[in-house]
Amino acid sequence: MTSPLRVLVVDDSAVVRQALSQILGHAGMRVVTANDPIIAIDKMRREPPDVVVLDIEMPRMDGLTFLQKIMADRPLPVVVCSGLAGPGTEVALHALEEGAVDVVTKPRLGVKGFLEDSARRLVNVVRAAAEARVRPRSARLPVVPRLGADAVVPRRAPVIRETTHKVVVVGASTGGTEALRELLEAMPPDAPGIAIVQHMPEVFTAQFAKRLDQICRIEVKEAQTNAVGVILTGMGDDGAEGLAELRRAGARTIAQDEATCVVFGMPKEAIAAGGVEEVLPLPRIAAQVLKWAR
Repeated sequence: MTSPLRVLVVDDSAVVRQALSQILGHAGMRVVTANDPIIAIDKMRREPPDVVVLDIEMPRMDGLTFLQKIMADRPLPVVVCSGLAGPGTEVALHALEEGAVDVVTKPRLGVKGFLEDSARRLVNVVRAAAEARVRPRSARLPVVPRLGADAVVPRRAPVIRETTHKVVVVGASTGGTEALRELLEAMPPDAPGIAIVQHMPEVFTAQFAKRLDQICRIEVKEAQTNAVGVILTGMGDDGAEGLAELRRAGARTIAQDEATCVVFGMPKEAIAAGGVEEVLPLPRIAAQVLKWAR
């Protein structure tokens, strides 16, 4: 019989400590808590945990400093559980760079209800973290030093890529931020287009992309909805479901109007399925597509 997962929760909020103890305890984990890193250090010496769940803003020692100490002294999986908003997003990025394997967002208000609603995700994140191979801080990728004000940074030369025919798709989750950094830093300026799916909090992705863009030779940006769907004259209901899916995903959609259609079947079915934003005569469709695409 395997021993239960040992988890150390370090958070100055009694509400958070109680909620996480209940959630992780019900999942069969043995949970120990500490209300600041100084107490946590003493508990870790007596009984090393398998995973640490760590807040960032705490008294006596902040969570980022504690994380650096963990990774320098005895590396083990750390999950940051913190309120990410504004400057906090930047702090969480630093936490991942310093060795945290995952980040869980928590709101400033209503945190107990949020944690209870997110119980399954929290349990899965902690279990995944326990399986992570954590590298010592010295073996991790170096942080790129900030350039002084007198440094001259050359502009990226424009590169023509055959992105229509060569597109790379990358998926990552736990530990993916540093893996993506290493992968993208190795890419030359003329690399093919790369689409990346990284499991992370919604408020986090734009800042992460900005950081990668600063250190990589390729341009990195957060993905944006820029899709436009058009359905023209035709018989039956071909394309109606697909156009509706595009519309639900946030795309702009157009159907050719009945007056200019040879057969109004396909546009009519797409309109009935709720997949059409605008119905336009054929001569006006091109201009609208260009307007939206720009």
